[in-house]
Amino acid sequence: MSPSPPDDLASTFLSGFGTLPGPEVGAERPAVMFDVCHVGVVLRAMLFAHAVLAIGVLFTAPTFDAWALSFALGAGIVTPAMLAWLIAACALKALLARLSIVPQAVAVGLLGAACAMGGWLLASRVGVHELDDIGPLAPLLAGAALALLILQWLRMRALARTPADTAAKLAELQSRIRPHFLFNTLNSALALVRHDPQRAEAVLEDLAELFRVALTEVGESVTLHEEVELAQRYLAIEQIRFGDRLAVTWELEPAAGSARMPPLLLQPLVENAVRHGIETADGGGTIRVRTRVKGGRAVISIANSLPASAARPGLGMALNNVQERLRLMHDVNAQFESRRDADGFHVQIVVPL
Repeated sequence: MSPSPPDDLASTFLSGFGTLPGPEVGAERPAVMFDVCHVGVVLRAMLFAHAVLAIGVLFTAPTFDAWALSFALGAGIVTPAMLAWLIAACALKALLARLSIVPQAVAVGLLGAACAMGGWLLASRVGVHELDDIGPLAPLLAGAALALLILQWLRMRALARTPADTAAKLAELQSRIRPHFLFNTLNSALALVRHDPQRAEAVLEDLAELFRVALTEVGESVTLHEEVELAQRYLAIEQIRFGDRLAVTWELEPAAGSARMPPLLLQPLVENAVRHGIETADGGGTIRVRTRVKGGRAVISIANSLPASAARPGLGMALNNVQERLRLMHDVNAQFESRRDADGFHVQIVVPL
């Protein structure tokens, strides 16, 4: 048997870092893997690096005072080095995403070594004499090793996201294409055909747009403006069926419309509001949708009245689905809150602009 080429050997060695498709398969997923610009990723990476430092120092420090001093000195190197690596990885994520697994690992490792060396030189320049006995080899190796470990975590995180995202999309589609909604909409359109054909045509256009978005791969994110338009189409259809029983108020701030979010996020929330707040109430009710900008983030609020008699609570699938999809896209940068009080049921979503 002929020996394997060096690249095959390296690929075999690095296979433990996952099997995300290269640039020829699925161009979006590698970019997601290197998306280290989120606050949650930065905090976790910094915590991991300092935890490794704290454990490593335990093997060399005979006393707690010595450990605390060594940890403080090491943190002076790790903190700027890790921040530099995160900034560089964020800036270069598009370039790194186009590389295959071996060049990716080499580039990330070299970048980690360079940043660690920069942190060591910075600490040496400010007069930390305790570093004189260490030499440059230790920070070089430690920086490369930490960078590769974080790469492994990012790769596993991206791999874990695939089934979770697929399951979330499936649950969302199942909640979207409900037979009773299609049946009611077609009945409403048929009732309008004779005495108001233009309105019947508008209902069918709204229905077609809802199904087009639900059944088409629309990408990883859409704007809040697009989501609001889709929710308006849905509520316009339901308005035909409920008439005066359904009162809808829109309070939309245009500046919030550019926020990015997963597709088909608002529609299940307003559908929940109709099913549990309007459909079960004899006298109908109200739905209020509000968007605004606060603190550099977009805030989306959906509130609906509730029937006087206690209705049977739902399973919460739509709420859980929305929360999971927000977490997958924005991590800790997004917030989701739902609550029930005397005024009705309230949902609030906060996403970055």
